[in-house]
Amino acid sequence: MESKNATKFNNIVLIPTDFSEVCDNAVNHGVELAQYLKYKVCILHVINRETKSKLKKEDLDISFIKEKLTGYKKHYEDTLGVVIETMHVEGSIFSAINDIATQIKANLMVLGTHGKKGIQHLFGSYALKVVLESPVPVIVVQKRNFGDGYRNIVFPVSNDLEPRQKVQWAKGISKLFNAKIHLFRSLEKDPVMNNRLEIITRQITRIFDESGLAYTIETSGKTTDFTEEVLTYAKTTGADMIMIMTRPNVDLPGFSLSGWDERLMFNEAQIPVMCMNPVELGTYYWEWITPF
Repeated sequence: MESKNATKFNNIVLIPTDFSEVCDNAVNHGVELAQYLKYKVCILHVINRETKSKLKKEDLDISFIKEKLTGYKKHYEDTLGVVIETMHVEGSIFSAINDIATQIKANLMVLGTHGKKGIQHLFGSYALKVVLESPVPVIVVQKRNFGDGYRNIVFPVSNDLEPRQKVQWAKGISKLFNAKIHLFRSLEKDPVMNNRLEIITRQITRIFDESGLAYTIETSGKTTDFTEEVLTYAKTTGADMIMIMTRPNVDLPGFSLSGWDERLMFNEAQIPVMCMNPVELGTYYWEWITPF
C-alpha cells in the first residue's frame, strides 16, 4: 500500500563533486551503481567561496568547472552508457546539495568524503551535516572502489536506532546484487529490551523470508560501544555496505547519535555507508515505498 504522500522520484542518482580524488571515486561509484539501477546520473558542483578562491588563485574561470563536468559526462556516457546530466550552482554546500536533490527528485545521493583529517575542499567532515539534512538516502564513500557492488550488507538492529525504515532499501539492493544481509543486533542489559529486539528482528526477517532473501543474524557480544561492534563485525563479514538510520540532532542518554554517524561514515575500513534519515509515514510505515 502506498502512502498518499509518497514522493514520486525521477530515478536519478545525485553525485556532488569538488573534483578531488575522493570525489572522482564517488562519481565512478555512483555511475556504476546507476548502471545497475538503470537510473540517470546528475553530477553537481557547488560554487562557493572556496571554489571562487581556488579559481582566482590558479587564474581560472567558470569555464574550468564546465570543462570538468563535461569531461565526466563524455567519459561515462561513452564507457558505461549511463545518461549523465551535469549542474553547477552557486551557494553553500550545506543547503545547495540538498536543495538540488529535492528539486530534481533524486532517489539517491552518493557523497565522497575525505574523512575528518587533512585539508578538504568541499567535503570531509562537513559531509555529516549534508547527510543529516538530506531528503534522500546517501551512500557515503571514501577511496574504496565500487568493485562488484554490494554483496554483503551489514544491517544494524538496535533499540536506540529504528531499523525498519531500511527494510525496503535492503530488499531492493539485495535483489539487485544477489547480496546477503547480515542482521547485527545490539546486546542490551535490560531483558525487556532484548525481548523487544527479538520482536523487531522477527518482523524484519518475516519480510526477508517472504522476499526470498539470504540473511544471517548475529548478536553483539558487548552491551557497550555498539558502533565499534558494528565496525568489527562489518570487517569480519567482508561487508561492502553498512546500512544505517540516522537521528539528526537527537542524542539519547549514554548514546551519542552524532558520534554514531561520524564513526561509521569515516570508518577506517572505508566501507560504504548508506545513511537514511527518518521519514514520518504514520500507518503506512511498513509499506514505505522505495524506488525499486
